[in-house]
Amino acid sequence: MSAALLVRTLRDPASVVALDAAGWNGLIAAARAERLIGTLAFRLADVAVPPAVTPILSDAQADAAREAQQALWEADRAAQALGALDLRVVLLKGTAYAAAGLKAGEGRFIGDLDILVPREAMAAVEQALIVAGWEWVKEDPYDDAYYRQWMHELPPMIHATRDRMIDVHHTILPLTARQTPDATAMIADAVPMGDGLYVLSPEDRVVHAVAHMLADGDLQGGLRNLWDIHHLLADTKPDILATRAAHHGLAPHVRQAQRLAATLYGPGTRLTLWDRLIRARLLARDGWGRETRKGLVFAFFLRSHWLRMPPLMLARHLWTKWRKGHRPG
Repeated sequence: MSAALLVRTLRDPASVVALDAAGWNGLIAAARAERLIGTLAFRLADVAVPPAVTPILSDAQADAAREAQQALWEADRAAQALGALDLRVVLLKGTAYAAAGLKAGEGRFIGDLDILVPREAMAAVEQALIVAGWEWVKEDPYDDAYYRQWMHELPPMIHATRDRMIDVHHTILPLTARQTPDATAMIADAVPMGDGLYVLSPEDRVVHAVAHMLADGDLQGGLRNLWDIHHLLADTKPDILATRAAHHGLAPHVRQAQRLAATLYGPGTRLTLWDRLIRARLLARDGWGRETRKGLVFAFFLRSHWLRMPPLMLARHLWTKWRKGHRPG
């Protein structure tokens, strides 16, 4: 499977010397599908590759560098817009990795700007962003109400002229989720980057990445998320990480992520049956980069919603979205 080939190459770049044309096609297809093509390009920077592959990897590196530059500029614009509010604006995900110069940010494609701010400041942040040119993406009243009542963020916004999206979080999991991480503590312990911008502490960066991957999402993009976690773990102190994960109610998820990262990107470790199911979902891509194991993929889609809300609320939400024409990808 191409996903397994991608994992092997990220772990051991020199292994590509044995690839034939079909192997290279599968590797590149999987890397693109998982949004890891830029990361792959960095990993293969010192490896001899076929001439036909060189421009693909060079373009991927250039694209990733451009996205990082755009992300940092967008973060600067958000800081400027929110400067008068006198609050900590905490960068999350890819933009945070780029701002802090982390290994996890090398070659990483960055989409939306994700920030974390105190919940009590959400109304003021929303108004300041609107004044600075951001506007709503979702116009559906149901979606707007759903975000505001139950989610951990405002409805997504996009800048009118720069066409860049921002997600404003007040915590890291939906309010209906089983776990309730301490966002106030995350903000209090965030590390300053200058100009009013912060990033999470090393341990909270891991907790957030793990929460996004294992306690909230359907594992779309899971190989990239786990690659992030693999590198973020190297910056933590195990005892502090264990304490912090327990404080946020995510200790089992962090331990599972550690096992998965060690198995896919590290030296390996013993896996539970549940770990193996997640690994099977993560590796569900064929030689063309297409998802396989559709039943397993759909099961994880349903699980992501089950984690987010109680059963009756979940049934009502899925029925409403179905009537509106939404179908899982």
